[in-house]
Amino acid sequence: MPTLGDLTLHDVTAGYDRHPAVHHVSLRWPAGSLVAVVGPNGAGKSTLLKCVAGRLRPMHGRIDGVEPARVAYLPQVSEVDRSFPITVAELVGLGLWPELGPWRRADAAQRARVAAAIAEVGLQGFERRTLETLSGGQFQRALFARLMLQDAPVVLLDEPFTGVDTRTLEDLVCVLRRWHEQGRTVIAVLHDLALVRAAFPLTTLLARELVAHGPTAAVLTEPNLLRARQLQEAFDERAELCDLDADNEAELAHGGRRRHV
Repeated sequence: MPTLGDLTLHDVTAGYDRHPAVHHVSLRWPAGSLVAVVGPNGAGKSTLLKCVAGRLRPMHGRIDGVEPARVAYLPQVSEVDRSFPITVAELVGLGLWPELGPWRRADAAQRARVAAAIAEVGLQGFERRTLETLSGGQFQRALFARLMLQDAPVVLLDEPFTGVDTRTLEDLVCVLRRWHEQGRTVIAVLHDLALVRAAFPLTTLLARELVAHGPTAAVLTEPNLLRARQLQEAFDERAELCDLDADNEAELAHGGRRRHV
């Protein structure tokens, strides 16, 4: 039985409406890894992360080690609704949902954990602020605090530093490092290769297919980056539909769910 947080992808192809966004990806992220997933725009990075998070079923292949209830997933900030009229403390408290469910109220110990998470991301004094009053960096800090309360062994982040200021970036990278030191598997989709080189020991380079995976210095070489660009430029958006395996074909034929970017 695999170690909790040890994730292995076996020949995974995934996409939308039978058009694959990533093709035949096989790799292993060991438990406790701190991994950057990089590649050109449209390379399938977010699609692959959604599969690992259990938000999207692969068209082909499988992912071992995934327990959706034990995965904390942060989508791109553009996918998060900031108009909902709740406070910072209420947003962060949603991280307790797996413990509380829809009806139970947080007890004193759980409220203390909410306060501690808010303090850890530097938002003391913002507890009663509503979401629409926050800057981009403050909102992202609050989302990180919510992840803390989930206390999951696997943390998945899709472009977590988009639109944040330098101070917030530095603080949130420190949070990632603490999660890594605690033995969590942390996987982040990123674009800033300088940040990846400085802060992430392992890197997965995608361009619709796996280009390279391993220690960051060995992955982010000029030949690998050039190959990723060439693969992405050669991709044909009008390619034929992907052949599904029998199980997935049957599920879609009987009303299985499909998600869109």
